[in-house]
Amino acid sequence: MLTLLSALKFGKIAATSATMLLSIAVYAGAFGWRYAAGFVALLLIHELGHFFAARRRGLSVGAPIFIPFVGAYIALKEQPHDVETEAYVAIAGPVVGSFGAFIMYALARSENNDLLLAVSYAGFFLNLFNLLPISPLDGGRITAIISPRIWLLGAPLMGAAFFFYPSPIFIVIAFAAVPKLRQAWHYDPRAPANVAYFGVPTQTRVEYTLLYLMLILVLAAMTYSVHGMLGGIR
Repeated sequence: MLTLLSALKFGKIAATSATMLLSIAVYAGAFGWRYAAGFVALLLIHELGHFFAARRRGLSVGAPIFIPFVGAYIALKEQPHDVETEAYVAIAGPVVGSFGAFIMYALARSENNDLLLAVSYAGFFLNLFNLLPISPLDGGRITAIISPRIWLLGAPLMGAAFFFYPSPIFIVIAFAAVPKLRQAWHYDPRAPANVAYFGVPTQTRVEYTLLYLMLILVLAAMTYSVHGMLGGIR
């Protein structure tokens, strides 16, 4: 039994390591290996935030898997039983990921290292992007605690983001978001199933809303500030 458990754990670590190395290799071809390694490290920190939050709430979760030019994800083997748990797991990624970006930023400033500054910018931007209020992004899973109808606001915001930053990842997210947008359109807050899943105290909603908005403001400010610094370097 111990041998089997060890093999399973090794398999998870091997899958994470292999996909990390693949991502670094792919990104290195476009941006250089130092930037690629730093960028993938920040992705790992973000996903570990989700991983440990899910484990803390007693959810079975897979190890992080990386997909070049898409990002990374962890697979929940069992879904949260209520929206507060879903929001808790979702917000942990951007919170921990933002700390990682700040550490990279502090190192960049202390060492006067432009490469680390560029990596920190990527971290700030990607964590901010992930807060768009549309599922399956983290922002959609967080704002569900307010109301799933907020996802209907996230759709045009994502369309605007695609207009300014055209990327195939937006198309992938759009297809994944369609079922959730239908759910938001037909959402009935009085339905028993919705009351059971989405029903949380008002104080809990307020706390998550404030944390969500604070994250957006901090990440937006840092993204704008570091972008300006990089522009000055160029």
